[in-house]
Amino acid sequence: MTLILNPEESWTQGDLLWRDERWTAQVIKNEDDEGWAVAMTLAGEQEPALVGPWTMGRDKKNPKPLSAPAFHTLVKTASEVLRRHEQQLHARLHKNLRIDCAQGRVQVLLDIVPDEDNPYATLTAKDAAGEVIGQLKVEAGFKLNEASALAWAERDFLRV
Repeated sequence: MTLILNPEESWTQGDLLWRDERWTAQVIKNEDDEGWAVAMTLAGEQEPALVGPWTMGRDKKNPKPLSAPAFHTLVKTASEVLRRHEQQLHARLHKNLRIDCAQGRVQVLLDIVPDEDNPYATLTAKDAAGEVIGQLKVEAGFKLNEASALAWAERDFLRV
C-alpha cells in the first residue's frame, strides 16, 4: 500500500500530461483527423469522462502545451459533463407523477433498479401526507404515465 502524505507529490504538470489528486488531462493524437485531442479522466476510472479537440501549437504540427488555466477549464468542463450524466441517469431511474383519484391527491413513484441479472422497479403510491398507501414490485420496463397510475389506483394500489 502506498501512503501519500502530500497529495501534491502525485501531481504531474507536463506539456502533454497534467494530473492532480482527482483528474488527469492527457493530450492524444486525434484518430479522426490530423489534429489533437485531450482526454479528461477521473481518478480510479478506466475511461475518460470527456474527450475533446485540442489546439495546435504555433508550428501547426504539434499540440499546444497544457497550462494551469487550460487544465482548470478542462476540469470544470469534465465535472459538468459528469454532473449532467448523473442527473440524466437519476431522471431515467426515478420517475414520479401526481394523480387525483378516489383516495385523493396521490403521488406515484417508479424507482428502477438496473441490476444486470434481475432488473426490476418498485411502484409506490403516497397520499397527501406522504404516507405509503401502496407498493408493488414491477418489471423494470414498466411505463409510468397517468393512465397506468390511475389504473393502479382503481385496483386500490394492490396490483397493476
